[in-house]
Amino acid sequence: MIRRIAILGSTGSIGKKALRVIEALNSSLVALHRTPNGGGSSLEKEKTKYEIVALSAHSNVELLAEQARRYKPKFVAITNADYAGSLRELVGGLDVEILTGPDGLTEIAQLDEVDVVLTAVVGAAGLPAVLAAAQKGKTLAIANKEPLVIAGELLMEIAKENDSTILPVDSEHSAIFQAMQSGSAEEVSKIILTASGGPFREATVEDIQNVTRQQALSHPVWDMGPKITVDSATMMNKALEVIEAHWLFDMPVEKIEVLIHPESIVHSLVEFVDGSVIAQLGAPDMCLPIQYALTYPARVAGIAKHLRLDELGKLTFERPNLETFRVLSLGFEVARTGGTAAVVFNAANEAAVQEFLAGRIKFVNIVELIEQCLNKHNVKRRVSLEELLEADAWARREVKISLKRRAKSVKPKLKI
Repeated sequence: MIRRIAILGSTGSIGKKALRVIEALNSSLVALHRTPNGGGSSLEKEKTKYEIVALSAHSNVELLAEQARRYKPKFVAITNADYAGSLRELVGGLDVEILTGPDGLTEIAQLDEVDVVLTAVVGAAGLPAVLAAAQKGKTLAIANKEPLVIAGELLMEIAKENDSTILPVDSEHSAIFQAMQSGSAEEVSKIILTASGGPFREATVEDIQNVTRQQALSHPVWDMGPKITVDSATMMNKALEVIEAHWLFDMPVEKIEVLIHPESIVHSLVEFVDGSVIAQLGAPDMCLPIQYALTYPARVAGIAKHLRLDELGKLTFERPNLETFRVLSLGFEVARTGGTAAVVFNAANEAAVQEFLAGRIKFVNIVELIEQCLNKHNVKRRVSLEELLEADAWARREVKISLKRRAKSVKPKLKI
């Protein structure tokens, strides 16, 4: 049995972990393969190889070339065409086809040689490729939030029409997906997303007024990229996960809840109508949800850290402070609104976080800019990919316009 895999965003944190997971799986070359058996299923031992067919990066040509030499993919894509020449020099002599520009991702997603597309491209850049993969009936392992946040309704419709399987890699949604195997969707009372609370879990509104870049990037549990770490600090990541869960699990917003769980051991929970609550626990290690998406529906030994319950001490849960984390309330509101509201929500956040990381705005200005964009936006429903991307671009422009207006309104001090 061979599973042929493309990784979009292979030089990022998730992409690098996925390659490690695949390498470990291939080293054993044995996986349990679930096969139909009458009314149920059985597990059969079968040699399974995970073949890396394609890899992509935006501009990290050195690491992409290193990965190409190590894993021997048939295709590599560099979405920033300015680096195409450098990539060609670095992979010279390898039997690999080089794709350039943003369309390279879409070309990879549609390849007949690919069975599973693992997407970990931050932002809206990977969205056309995700939709293209769904149209081709591929198995989609989605690590980044944007496809379901920006185009959840459109993506789920296309996936259903083309028999495309969507598997979550995000740890919280993977946990929900695993817990939901215990019953049917109709039997679910509610789903509970857990959040670490980030570095400002106990902070008040006053405490976060002068947060520095360094403080926002000091996550107490997870090791992530700067943008995602800031999203955790504002709890924007959880707001986006609410929207994501709404579409992925076809769950009414009223049945979605968020709880702070600072230990980050319970990755999420599902409550069923009979009162049973099924939780998925694991060490805070992204290798586990990555591997589960690649080997699903089987579970196999891998490189993920194992949990030692006797060493935990205690697990705590608390409700989030919606005054400090105002963006979380906005997330629930956006999920209820639907249409292009989520596109604007996400794009405004990306633009605002970029400004914060560059030192041009304060931490608290992030949610202010998002709210301003939402208030100015006229929501459209049942829209195309082109209209979604237009709304995305509008929100990014609006953030820049708001900042220019703010700069003009600040009068310079008189020199005496």
